[in-house]
Amino acid sequence: MLKTPGKALPAYHLTALPSPGVLGNVAAFSAPIRPGKAKVKVARAAVVVRYDFDEGVGRPILDGTGRHELRPLGQNGGQLRLVPEGAGLAVAYPDRCIMALDEKCPRAILEGQRDDSLNPGRRPLRYGASIRMTHADLADGANVFQKGYSVGGVSQFKLQVDHREGHPSCVIAGNEARIYRAEPQVDVADGQWHGLECRRTTNRLAVLIDGEVRASVPVPPTLSIANAEPLRVGGKGPSRGNDQYAGEIDDVFLEIGA
Repeated sequence: MLKTPGKALPAYHLTALPSPGVLGNVAAFSAPIRPGKAKVKVARAAVVVRYDFDEGVGRPILDGTGRHELRPLGQNGGQLRLVPEGAGLAVAYPDRCIMALDEKCPRAILEGQRDDSLNPGRRPLRYGASIRMTHADLADGANVFQKGYSVGGVSQFKLQVDHREGHPSCVIAGNEARIYRAEPQVDVADGQWHGLECRRTTNRLAVLIDGEVRASVPVPPTLSIANAEPLRVGGKGPSRGNDQYAGEIDDVFLEIGA
């Protein structure tokens, strides 16, 4: 369960789709993962995970290996839609909520299952996605892709487009208090598709936009990322305060030691 101010709301796995092309919000309950409670391992071999969303929504969304599935979760009527993108499809997230009470906002994300093989530990790491946003989609929090949390000693890797400037940023955190963030002064919320990549090498974290390195920060070689959380696309959960993404996402990928 996501730890948020006030009463925590449960996460729901969506098992029924209301209509073709829409990922709905009528759900069967599935027990959420509690951060930091389970013993976790790290990847022992190279990992390559990719999602292009071109196979529709009538089944769990699988990566190219067929092993790592994503399922839609939502609250308050939040829905994900499939939209054309090039020769394929992309996922469109709920519009930016302007309600006075965040607890009533529609929310929807994609979430995987716990999988220790997706924990990079100290290994080289690449992850990212293609996104399309406008300034109307921006907010203080807009998480594109993540595993874990940056607080509470859980550890994390994350890609986000936070705040009103439209700057993408890459974040990693180990089990110590410090958070490492690389953020270029580049606005990607221009209504165009952009490929965003976060790249962690032995001692550096870099942000790439459309294949070009635009910012980087040093990180300690000893920093290890390993947590009991699933992959999440579009937010850190479906509950209130989830840093909901608004806009479109496609071509999500994760590479560990590859």
